Amino acid sequence: MLRSVAANTPIHSITKFTTLDYPHHLACILWFAKCNMACSYCYNPHIVRDNGTISTQEALTFLQSRQGRLEGVVLSGGECTLYPDLVSFCTQIKELGYKIKIDTNGSNPELLQKLITCNLVDYIALDYKAPFLHYPTLTQYKHTQRLEESLTLLISCDFPFEVRTTWHSDLLHVEDINTIINDLHVKGYKGTYYLQHYLHVNATLGGTKMEQTKIDLSKLSTQLPIELRNF
Repeated sequence: MLRSVAANTPIHSITKFTTLDYPHHLACILWFAKCNMACSYCYNPHIVRDNGTISTQEALTFLQSRQGRLEGVVLSGGECTLYPDLVSFCTQIKELGYKIKIDTNGSNPELLQKLITCNLVDYIALDYKAPFLHYPTLTQYKHTQRLEESLTLLISCDFPFEVRTTWHSDLLHVEDINTIINDLHVKGYKGTYYLQHYLHVNATLGGTKMEQTKIDLSKLSTQLPIELRNF
C-alpha cells in the first residue's frame, strides 16, 4: 500500500469547479496524491500511485484567485488525511473564507478530531467501503478499528457528515450492504446513507471488470434512509 505523501507537493491535481461534490456549495476539489488503501475498483489509480505535482502554496494562490466565486474547497484523493501538515493547510484555507469538506476513508480519527475541535472542517464524507471482515480483501487494509473510531467520533460529536459506499455488485452483495446499514443503525447513525453505483472505467486500481450481478434494490434494509447516486 502507498502511504507517504510528499510534504512539498502533496496535491496531484485540481478540479477548478464542481456543483456536485460539496452539497449546496460551489466548490473546487484538491486531489491529494497517495492512499493507504488499495481498493480494486478505485477509478483514480493515477492519483493513488503517482506523486503530487502541486504545492500547497500553489493551491492557495489558486484559491485566492477564486475568492468571491467559489464557496467551498473539497479535500479529496487519494487520502488527504495522510498529508502531515493538513491542519496548517486547512487553517490557511479558512483564512481565505472558504468552507472545507473532507472526503476520507476514516483511517485517521485523531486528525479528524483535531480538525473538528479547531473548527477547520465544515463537512465530512466518510467512505464505509465494505463490512469490516471484507476490508483486507477489498481494500488491502486491515485496521478497521480506525474506521470505527472515526465513525463513533462523528456520531458522538453531532458533526455534519455523510456515510457512503461505492457498490460494485460483484464485489459486494446486497447482504453486505445490509450488514453495513445494520452496523450504522446500531451505532446510532441518524443521517442518510449514500449508495454510489460503481461506474465502469477501463483503468481501475485492481483491473476491476464491469459488474455482472444484477442489483435488486428491493432487498435493501429499511433501517436507514438511503439515497442512490449513479443508479
